[in-house]
Amino acid sequence: MAQQERGVRTRRAVLEAAAVVFAENGYSAATVSEILQIAGVTKGALYFHFDSKEALARGVLQAQVAYVAPPHELKLQEWVDGGLLLAHVLPRDPVVRAGAVLSSDPQGREHYGSAWPAWVDVSAQTLTEAKERGEILAHVVPRQTAELIVGAFHGVQLYSQLECGLADVERRIAVLYEHLIPAITVPAVLVRLDLAPDRGARLYSQAVSIPSALVDSAR
Repeated sequence: MAQQERGVRTRRAVLEAAAVVFAENGYSAATVSEILQIAGVTKGALYFHFDSKEALARGVLQAQVAYVAPPHELKLQEWVDGGLLLAHVLPRDPVVRAGAVLSSDPQGREHYGSAWPAWVDVSAQTLTEAKERGEILAHVVPRQTAELIVGAFHGVQLYSQLECGLADVERRIAVLYEHLIPAITVPAVLVRLDLAPDRGARLYSQAVSIPSALVDSAR
């Protein structure tokens, strides 16, 4: 058990260090030696968990997608909560920030992929459940809406990053939802939704734990 716990801690340290380096330098400029220095582990320990820099990037992307909002009686609120929670942790968590950097790297993503398809899948599933429950309008196509919000979210967070280092990203994402949600939601549900910019911060303080992708046992 102690050996397994050490493996979990080592894997977490490596992923968090990789996230810091990827977030600051991007994929191409990141080096394994810098990741090792920040993680404080041996090269052998790193390669036991991740056999390449590409594998490290994929691990960071998986960890980013592991951030999910807690269940809610309204599936539409649960979907919105996921976006507002992500907006809250973006400036604060290097794993989430690195995931955004890696997903938008046109050269690097050819090697390790992107988190966007996973976010679209999660959103489409939640919106499908919301539609089945009668929370969204009949004409809404869940996957199309999911693709729209993932693309718009990326554009908003990139704008915020370039303008002020993500200082206002929570407000900007809340504004995005304020404009989008009325176009897809039935009125009786719309009045019950919490779209406030501080919604993500409240969720984070109440329910969020370390992403599961960071604490999975080494294989």
